[in-house]
Amino acid sequence: MFYNFRKRIYTNQSLIQQKFHLKLLSPENLVYLYLMVTSLNDKNKDFFEQVYSVVKLIPEGKVTSYGAIANYLSAKRASRMVGWAMNAAHSNPEIPAHRVVNRNGLLTGKMHFPTPTMMQEKLEAEGIEIIADEIQNFKSVFWDPEELMSL
Repeated sequence: MFYNFRKRIYTNQSLIQQKFHLKLLSPENLVYLYLMVTSLNDKNKDFFEQVYSVVKLIPEGKVTSYGAIANYLSAKRASRMVGWAMNAAHSNPEIPAHRVVNRNGLLTGKMHFPTPTMMQEKLEAEGIEIIADEIQNFKSVFWDPEELMSL
């Protein structure tokens, strides 16, 4: 089994080297790199699931930011990764991705919905006022996941 695994990696060696801009790798380092990338992908999936569980808690008529979710998950510098998770969630109707905006209340994720106006339409249906892709009275409709910690 390990032989087939190594054989498959050897055939993809040049592709991996091009993707990661690496010089010639030894077989052992190539196996290590493959395992490292695979485990990072598994960690990302787990992180994405944690993001989705927080997003599902956002009350109707409220919004939160990528950074607030990252902070709640003890990953303060991972707001961009929260954005990646949200980009992957727009096709899942169980996740209210329209309720996650940037730190200034701008609808930065609107282009990832089926139509560019869908995010705004969903938020306005929940009673949130939006002008020029910016949530009005952002502080009054902002929901901080840290509030869960005080319950």
